[in-house]
Amino acid sequence: MASQDIPGQIHKPIEDPLPGFPDPAEQLKPSEATTICKQALPAASLPPGLEYLRQLDQIIIHQQVELLQVILGTETCSKYEIKNHMGQRVYFAVEENGCFDRNFCSPLRSFTIRITDNAGQEVITVNRPLRCNSCWFPCYLQELEVQSPPGTTVGYVIQKWDPFLPKFTIRNESNEDVLKIIGPYATCGCFGDVDFEVKSLNEMSTIGKISKYWSGFVNNIFTNTANFGIQVPVDLDVKIKAVMIGACFLLDLMFFENSLDGL
Repeated sequence: MASQDIPGQIHKPIEDPLPGFPDPAEQLKPSEATTICKQALPAASLPPGLEYLRQLDQIIIHQQVELLQVILGTETCSKYEIKNHMGQRVYFAVEENGCFDRNFCSPLRSFTIRITDNAGQEVITVNRPLRCNSCWFPCYLQELEVQSPPGTTVGYVIQKWDPFLPKFTIRNESNEDVLKIIGPYATCGCFGDVDFEVKSLNEMSTIGKISKYWSGFVNNIFTNTANFGIQVPVDLDVKIKAVMIGACFLLDLMFFENSLDGL
């Protein structure tokens, strides 16, 4: 069995970039980040388990395919691997909810996603309550809370009403708006990636993106496995990076849960 990668361990970079990621010359530079979320805390003051996020400007989230789900066509608890840009696993995430929620409320289901490090220690908890997913109910749109360590809120993802575009606000632990996420008009992603841009509050500058990678015709028809990538400035607050990971799970459930949505 291959040994687990230890955060902070030095590895030789791979020759070829992972599918869906830009060439190194095209990646975001720290100077392109807005100053509102730059981390000022020393490593010792960071939430335990998030220290490794300090050095990441790219995060991959890969959903594991459940054989039972493929054969029977039923919803099982989602499991995700969270990796760095070299494909090394940093965290592992497991969804918790009831069978009724998964099979009758999906993709609106409430859930708790527990994210553990490679030592099995829970470092992030993501909570999503049961809410509406329709522009006709602007007072009861999607919300998501991210905690790190479990029990301590570090931020929120709040859906904003818009008749045409998917829009979300990233908030910090004080419930203050810090960033926005704006998706495309069409999220079907026919034979291509779907990008949700991460913008400043005035929407004048783009500092990163969350991308749903198209994994191929066969995979998207027969499974609803998700492959996401997060690109953010390396000096973004690690707490906000953790909230961005939670935003990926919310986008997956809202727009890509059904198999045909991934086309």
